[in-house]
Amino acid sequence: MSTAAVIDMTPKHVPADVPVRHMAFNFDAGRVDDRFYLQAELASAYFEALSIFLTYGEDLVIDTARHHQQFLTDPKLRQRVSSLIGQEAVHSRVHNEWNEVLAQHRFPVAFYRYLADKVFEYGFKQLPDRMQLSMMAGIEHFTAVLAEFMMKHEENFFESDDEQQRALWMWHMLEESEHKDIAYDVYQTLSGSYPLRIAGFIIAAVTIIVLVPFAGSLIPVIRKPSNVLSLTYWRDVKRSAGLLFGSKDGVYGSTIRHVLDYLRPDFHPNDHDTTAYLEYYKKRLLDPETGLLAPYFVREFVPPLRA
Repeated sequence: MSTAAVIDMTPKHVPADVPVRHMAFNFDAGRVDDRFYLQAELASAYFEALSIFLTYGEDLVIDTARHHQQFLTDPKLRQRVSSLIGQEAVHSRVHNEWNEVLAQHRFPVAFYRYLADKVFEYGFKQLPDRMQLSMMAGIEHFTAVLAEFMMKHEENFFESDDEQQRALWMWHMLEESEHKDIAYDVYQTLSGSYPLRIAGFIIAAVTIIVLVPFAGSLIPVIRKPSNVLSLTYWRDVKRSAGLLFGSKDGVYGSTIRHVLDYLRPDFHPNDHDTTAYLEYYKKRLLDPETGLLAPYFVREFVPPLRA
């Protein structure tokens, strides 16, 4: 049953601290399901490619947020930026650990890391600071859209017995939604230029909706070249395309209005209220006795508020 059917979605605009959680997943390479996402090989490969490239996007967010934090005068926003940096640092570390496991299963991790390193080092990181700030806000918009989709489709995580991937993505989903407004608020505070915001959005869109799916589409063939001759595989391609881009239940096809809402001049991430989902998932995931993340949770802290 979809979580949308059991959650009270009455808007609640209560400010909350954003904690930095340390996790220890201790991934087991012997338990990897390469059809984790709804038993679809190609759709699952998209998420594996996303995991590889996300680490570079998260590092860009960390570096950009840390650089611009010094220019903020509001102590609360500076504190929230520290939370953003902390959460993204843990995401980057954990996904790199997961990517090492994927490498043991013939995923092209080393090759994709090489490509990503060149794109970021000689491309994105060479852009002016203001453009990198805009890209940071754009990247966080897309991860917020993805997080909200996942929260609304909890059942998609349970088509597989791979508890490791389920825990990884549900934890990441929770925290991306927790900090979804921070990068945007920093951008609006320090720049606020609408044309520049849209430029950053376009770069993020091409990266996440075009380049990452293209990279993911190559993974099944790289891992098993005979797939190109398999009718079963091409049926999977058709189904996977629907799961990612279909207008009804596709990850991006069904969220296109949310994605494009960023183009509104008066857009703000909190226009899409997810506080009820966050309350539900904090209980669902973090309860010390019954939470799905309880076996992997180490500790959490909230960065101090400094004047």
